[in-house]
Formats: sequence, structure tokens, C-alpha cells
Amino acid sequence: MSVDSQTYRDAMARLGAAVNVVTTGTLADPVGFTASAVCSVSDAPPTLLVCMNRASRARDAFHTGGPICINVLSAGQRDISGTFAGPLDMYERFTVGHWTTLATGAPALEEAVASFDCRIDRIVEVGTHSVIFGVVEAIRIGAPVGGLVYFNRAYHVLPHGGHDH
Repeated sequence: MSVDSQTYRDAMARLGAAVNVVTTGTLADPVGFTASAVCSVSDAPPTLLVCMNRASRARDAFHTGGPICINVLSAGQRDISGTFAGPLDMYERFTVGHWTTLATGAPALEEAVASFDCRIDRIVEVGTHSVIFGVVEAIRIGAPVGGLVYFNRAYHVLPHGGHDH
């Protein structure tokens, strides 16, 4: 039995996910996009994966060995998500928030709930998407605030659980 693409997308809309801004490049030449398809792969070595549409205009900036920073957005950062998902050029996108770097030189959002600064270990092409594997070189944990998730094609706020890191 074959599952059609629309049924698959409708079902996947019910799989809630954290909202992230994924960056590469440098502060002088930044590239970034909004992603909810981010997943932990392993803690030894600490590795994440990010799925990016192969048709994305940001795609060419991501390459094996290059830097990548996954910036987890907070409940109050829906505007940043929209900016990085919209039609603005890359330099305009980075006018929202405050950007620094950690170990790799990729732009890291100072106000992120957490930033995972990585080197791209490999990129695997699967269907319409590139699956980017990043080995974590540095982490910055932000303020203990509520989270932002995308579920059923809408943003939702998760309350802060009250536990410090």
C-alpha cells in the first residue's frame, strides 16, 4: 500500500516539534532558516540531525565540514521564526535578535533557549530533503523560559517547567 504525500504531510502536522533557527556561515556572511525537523541522534559523540528542503535557497551554504548552529526558540520568539521562514534576504533575517558565535563561527542567537554549535559530519540526500548531521562542539543554554513548538500547522507555547538546568 502506498501512502500519498498529502496524507503523510497531514499526519506529520500532528507530530509536534520544537521551532529552531539553523545557521551557517559567519557573522559577516550569515545564512539561516527556520526548521522544526531537528532530532537528537546520539550523545556519544553528541550529534543532531536537521532536515532541510533541497529546494531551499539556503541549501548551498551548508556543506560537510562546515559550521552549523541549531538555535532553539523560546515561547516569545515566534517573530524570529517567521523572519527566518519568510522571503527576506539573509542579511535582513539577521537584523532580529542578537548574534554571536561559539566554537565553530556559525551565528548563535544570544536569546535562544539553547544553541547547539556543530560541525557538519555528513549530509545525506533523502527524497526532497537533505539530512544534515552535526557533531556538537559547543552548547550555550539560555534562560529557563517557555518553549515554542509547531503542531497542527500552528505555533503553540509550552510553559516553563520550573526546573533549572
